[in-house]
Amino acid sequence: MERIFFDYSKLSGRIKEKFGSQKAFSEALGVSEATLSNKLTGYYYFTQAEIKKACQLLELEPGTVTEYFFAVKV
Repeated sequence: MERIFFDYSKLSGRIKEKFGSQKAFSEALGVSEATLSNKLTGYYYFTQAEIKKACQLLELEPGTVTEYFFAVKV
């Protein structure tokens, strides 16, 4: 099965805008900073529960989830 890589640059920007650092966001999300880093670099995928919680924490509009979590890296 082909692995899909997502572009999380917009998500990273929103994390810095709302939380100031990945560490602060990872704590609020309930994952370690290393786990968040691995997800943002594509080593692991975000779970549905993490995406839902992240959307709430980052105050993302429901229609913009794709832009933040499913933009395919080219």
